[in-house]
Amino acid sequence: MSRQRLPLNPAGERLEALLRQRIVYLDGAMGTMIQQLKLQEADYRGDRFASHPGQLKGNNDLLVITKPAVIRDIHRAYLDAGADILETNTFNGTSIAMEDYAMTDLVRELNTEAVKVAREAVDAFKAANPGKDAFVAGAIGPTNKTLSMSRDVNDSAKRDVTFVQVRDSYREQVDALIDAGADLLLCETVFDTLVLKAALFAIDEAFEARGFRIPVMISGTITDQSGRTLTGQTTESFWNSVRHAQPISIGMNCALGGEQMRPHIAELARKADIFVSCYPNAGLPNPLSPTGFPKAPKTPPPSSRPSPATAWSISSVAVAAPRPPTSPRSAAAPKSIRPASLVPSPPRSSSPDSSR
Repeated sequence: MSRQRLPLNPAGERLEALLRQRIVYLDGAMGTMIQQLKLQEADYRGDRFASHPGQLKGNNDLLVITKPAVIRDIHRAYLDAGADILETNTFNGTSIAMEDYAMTDLVRELNTEAVKVAREAVDAFKAANPGKDAFVAGAIGPTNKTLSMSRDVNDSAKRDVTFVQVRDSYREQVDALIDAGADLLLCETVFDTLVLKAALFAIDEAFEARGFRIPVMISGTITDQSGRTLTGQTTESFWNSVRHAQPISIGMNCALGGEQMRPHIAELARKADIFVSCYPNAGLPNPLSPTGFPKAPKTPPPSSRPSPATAWSISSVAVAAPRPPTSPRSAAAPKSIRPASLVPSPPRSSSPDSSR
């Protein structure tokens, strides 16, 4: 069933309208904000998981259960700094990812609580700021598995998981996010498009089962200066591989900083006929930096700052390590800039690369 045949949720309609009016801002990174709190093993465990086997420190998704106030405060700080969209703390919220912590049975609860915590922050913000809108995006990470390539250099056919297993794992997460009331879904940091397609398959199934759809954002990651994803796709190839899913936006995040990411975002803006997103990394990890990353979050880097002349219809920048009080999504952020008008995509290239 085509997604366009299903009615869009009310929040999705509001988001689409807002995207046509101005630049829309995502929140910043959750992981670096948690890192600055220097939480210990006991903080992750709480009373409920005091006797759980294995280390739990580092399982940031678990904090929506054991330390919900911590996550809620981070969400609210980003809203106060100017974010329009909050991502739920569910980047690793699948059974495949939670297997590392022997917590696969918590997937539905984790995702449900994550949406609840984010929604509480949004509701409180809107109550304190009448007339302002904000949205909860169910964050969907890439898992720690690949489908397009083998981890065993001696066996190119070997896979740790099957497509069906990945699809089923995502379906459990997607069902929980939608049922808990997420306004949209964000499939991010995609390095293996086949894993993403398993997620999109699960999302389609979830929409059909409910008889309505919510917006889906897709964001891939270029892993190095070659301009390709980990599994070898160029920016154009990545777009052509997922355009059938009819996302509300296509973009890039994570691995590259603003300067290195700009040409790839510019290419997406030229090729895609939908909104474009951009949230670069703040440089490679630096343990000597207060935030853990070298780039300062005070202002968007000039190399990735949107302007009226750019063909970016949705843009958020430098989110890998911003502190909310000085986030680029502050009152000084360029929200007054109108996005470029969407134009039809040019004909698909017949080059071998674009067909991947």
